[in-house]
Amino acid sequence: MRDLELGGRSTVHGVEGAAATSQPLASLTAIEILKQGGNAVDAAVAACAVQAVVEPMSTGLGGDCFALIAPGKGGPVIGYNGSGRAARGLDAQMLLAAGTRYIATESPHAVTVPGAVEAWARLVADHGRLDLAQVLAPAIRAAEQGFAVGPRCAFEWARDSARVAAQPHFAQHFLPNGTAPVVGDHMRFPALAQTMRVVAKAGPDAFYSGAIASDLTAAVAEAGGLLDVEDLAAHRGEYVTPISTTYGGREVMQIPPNGHGVIALLILNILAALPARGLDPLGPERLHLVGEATRLAWVARDALVADPAQVPVPLAGLLDPAYAARLAALIDPARAMELPQPPVLPGSDTVCLTVVDRDRNVVSFINSIFYHFGSGITGRNSGVVLQNRGAGFVVQPGHPNCIAGGKRPLHTIIPGMVCEGGRATLGYGVMGGTYQPVGHAWFLTNHFDHGMDLQQALDAPRAFHEAGTYSLEKGNPAATVQALAALGHRVAPTTEALGGGQAVAVDWQRGTLTAASDPRKDGLALAY
Repeated sequence: MRDLELGGRSTVHGVEGAAATSQPLASLTAIEILKQGGNAVDAAVAACAVQAVVEPMSTGLGGDCFALIAPGKGGPVIGYNGSGRAARGLDAQMLLAAGTRYIATESPHAVTVPGAVEAWARLVADHGRLDLAQVLAPAIRAAEQGFAVGPRCAFEWARDSARVAAQPHFAQHFLPNGTAPVVGDHMRFPALAQTMRVVAKAGPDAFYSGAIASDLTAAVAEAGGLLDVEDLAAHRGEYVTPISTTYGGREVMQIPPNGHGVIALLILNILAALPARGLDPLGPERLHLVGEATRLAWVARDALVADPAQVPVPLAGLLDPAYAARLAALIDPARAMELPQPPVLPGSDTVCLTVVDRDRNVVSFINSIFYHFGSGITGRNSGVVLQNRGAGFVVQPGHPNCIAGGKRPLHTIIPGMVCEGGRATLGYGVMGGTYQPVGHAWFLTNHFDHGMDLQQALDAPRAFHEAGTYSLEKGNPAATVQALAALGHRVAPTTEALGGGQAVAVDWQRGTLTAASDPRKDGLALAY
């Protein structure tokens, strides 16, 4: 239990249902949908659609979606990959011939097909209890009637909108009077409301064909991109078999590539082979081991993780505990390793959320437009801003993650699930771009190895070793920072908080739920 004399949040407890999101209105929407007779899938999609309105720099109809669903009645955990593909007309040689050595976050070639709308509709139809119109109604209402802008969103709106303000039609929808809204401003998105109303009535085909698709692809063409209506019309998400590892006797589950959830599992496997569990949770010894495990896992990620529909990804090898043990043996507890430094991928804004209903269906759900406000390219009439997930590709022929027409890029967003005894006991997610696999491992080891409750495990100071620098949040002890530097790490303070996170745990024995929400975002956890 936390010290009640200090500031902070308590965990939230309930019996009938629980939800944790990065926006209060989204959490409230999830609970309202549950009370209206919807299940956790309905509530997750409804909450995510609301976030597409009230947190537009992080997510939207122009982005991608992944989900893990654990049926309360038992049976296998269901995975869904709702990520889109590059324009069919793109290839690396064409880009290289034009002098393009990497895909910039503002490039029209970074726009990939948005997969979220298809995923929302498919999951509601296959696993929900309500129809799509009921599920999207709260988001339509928020877009039409408006909402008040929260502090974290206002900060990111002002900081990130300047990067894309000149993109086609962005300012028209997202910069009223030419400026970003401030905390407490009343914002409306009438064009987006109408787009969602069309989808609610006619279904996802109305998004991937017809007037909406033409509006989106016209904006891409105006910016010089190649994504066309045929690319959108051809899109289909897919059900996938989750991958997993065992950590501390629990099964930790992720979506397989093209996402990098396998790297979260690899980090856990490396840590399991190290004497990390009895260490001071914020001491230099633990952070050194986590940082070194991260660096080793990143080398594997950048060399091997890509779209398995187009290149072979050695999942069995990456998940083999013997492979993790060999990597762990490379770590010197007294000195930072010399390793090649991978390039920095763009950071991202993302929303993750978790919902559990009275039947104990557990949903871990994540949705993103990748970099803050995505590509910034926005439909003139639809009000939909398009993602720039294609910036996750490399322009290097022969590399597994090299851009190609119809290919899905290396994806950073990863939902998480923990099962014990064949039942889901924890749905969770930690957002934050490339930080996410580390965030998953950090959160789980905080909770399971160091006895922190869900809220404490999310609140705990974070650190991220990337591209040669170990960035540490302010809450890390000064002595730890100094000791890491003495071990040979190049340490630096973070420029902003590392990601965010949400979690809901199921206590099957007592019949209760526990939820927590990361204070790094504007959101909260609710239960009843």
